[in-house]
Amino acid sequence: MPVTIDGTNGITQLPSSQGLINIVASRPASPANGTIIWNTTSNVLETYTGVGWSTLASQSYSVEYLIVAGGGGGGGNGGGGGGAGGYRSSVTGESSGGGSSAESALSVSVGTAYTVTVGAGGAGATSASSGNDGTNGSSSVFSTVTSTGGGGGGSTLSPGGGTGRAGLAGGSGGGSSKDRGNSDKGAGTAGQGYAGGSSPVSSAGGSGGGGGAGGVGGNGGGSEVCGAGGNGVSSSITGSAVTRGGGGGGASNGSRALGGSGGGGDGGGPSAGTVGNAGTTNTGGGGGGGNWNNANGGAGGSGIVILRYLGSQRGTGGTVVTANGYTTHTFTASGTFTA
Repeated sequence: MPVTIDGTNGITQLPSSQGLINIVASRPASPANGTIIWNTTSNVLETYTGVGWSTLASQSYSVEYLIVAGGGGGGGNGGGGGGAGGYRSSVTGESSGGGSSAESALSVSVGTAYTVTVGAGGAGATSASSGNDGTNGSSSVFSTVTSTGGGGGGSTLSPGGGTGRAGLAGGSGGGSSKDRGNSDKGAGTAGQGYAGGSSPVSSAGGSGGGGGAGGVGGNGGGSEVCGAGGNGVSSSITGSAVTRGGGGGGASNGSRALGGSGGGGDGGGPSAGTVGNAGTTNTGGGGGGGNWNNANGGAGGSGIVILRYLGSQRGTGGTVVTANGYTTHTFTASGTFTA
């Protein structure tokens, strides 16, 4: 059967009865030069050149993404909460971190392998009275898009006003430790997350919460009142709404605050000497601050990379689910996406 051409609409249809489309595992044994097939194993058009099969031109398709970096570790010894990992999304109708709109989807080339990096959470502060703050989380990466790791929470060096430390900058900023100063807090990254919270300069000034993808970290106040972690952002990229990117809560002298929605760790407490709680795995949540008496901060939660496109499966890599008209690839650890 010849190729059908609709002169009215300009549509060309390959004849399935001759085996020129829907080739799954085997191609025609003795094809003529110029034979065209649709290879449903790799989802590409191929043509026979006389010596072998070749993919027709450069073929690509559009992929939406959610890329969340690792959260920052909480500070210690009355420490600030760790900031959430940077949050970047191109899902239509949803938001990126820091109050930004969704970004543009990416075009991927069929057959090309793309490295996927899922950022680890930062370590919580240890030996905080020696000046060790929470560690920043690691960045998550897909193709040309990088989400920045969350900022570590600040630690307090010793009792007394002005001896605290500011939170660190990151995807979302870390909260300042107790006794630091209202103007000092970790900055967030535009389009990814918010700043951490501050603390007043006072021997009874509570620590600040870590910034979240969806909100700033709470400020500490007098009488050891601590700031809560900033909230995260919800996404339905997998078909169900899940909130990620919450900041860690601060802790102080016998006081603490809760982590933000989306995996932020609670501050340690309420008793002095209680370590901060870790951010939730694969949410990019910040770790909670450790309480007084040199308690360690909680570790940040690891990040996640989720990709989706319309239709049946075309690429490989990660955990693959096809439902509701989309195929999603979820990476909870680093790997490779082949388009």
